[in-house]
Parts: sequence; structure tokens; C-alpha cells
Amino acid sequence: MRALDTNVLARFFVDDSDDAQAAEQRPAAVAALAERSFVSVTVLLELEWVLRGFYELPKRDVSRVLQALASIEHVTLEDRDAVLVAVDAFDKGLDFADALHLARRSRASRFATFDQRLAKRARGLALAPPVALLV
Repeated sequence: MRALDTNVLARFFVDDSDDAQAAEQRPAAVAALAERSFVSVTVLLELEWVLRGFYELPKRDVSRVLQALASIEHVTLEDRDAVLVAVDAFDKGLDFADALHLARRSRASRFATFDQRLAKRARGLALAPPVALLV
């Protein structure tokens, strides 16, 4: 099994007709995703940023990509259960990075932040662990 980088996933999910290099790389990305592969949480985090920030995909499309990747049986996602919790929270309005931070909190009983928006949204979604706003 080989681990995949963000750019391989982006080439697989985004058909960038404006980029000649993408057209050359896409078949290799498709072939890579046809084999047993591993995707780390850090790659997922970067993939979300690339799709949203660089390609300017709408949030619902980014979520569809993440869900599609999670549904490929021969692709192992690091901390898959936490990733799925994070994607669900992302769908409900949380920033994906914040959702991953909360979902992967390990043994923490609370998540401390200065981010008022995160604290408010997390409380509204009743996410665990509770988000504590530091004043």
C-alpha cells in the first residue's frame, strides 16, 4: 500500500482543463486511486484547503469529494471515524480544520480556543468535547 499526496487526490477529483500538466497527470492519479492506498489526515486537511482555496469549489462540492474518498473501499483513511465525524460537522457549518481538531481530540475533556465563532458553532452542534472559549 502506498500513501498518496494531496496533489494526486486533487488531480483525481478535479478535471482542470486550464492546466496542461493536469491533463498529463490525471491518468496517473486515476491509476493510483485504483490501487490500495493510504491517505493521512494532514493530506485531507490540505486537500480541503486546495479544493476550497485554490479551485474555489463550493463547500458542498468539497464535502462530496471528502465523502467520495471515504467511500472507496480500498483507500485507508487515517483515523477514518474521526474524519467522518469531521465531515459531518463541516456539512453542518464548522470549518473543516476546526472540525478535524475537535474530532481528533484524543483523550481531551475540553477544547480551548479564542475563536468565538468556533465556540458558538460547536455549542450549537453539541459537539464533543465541549469547546471552551478562553477570555
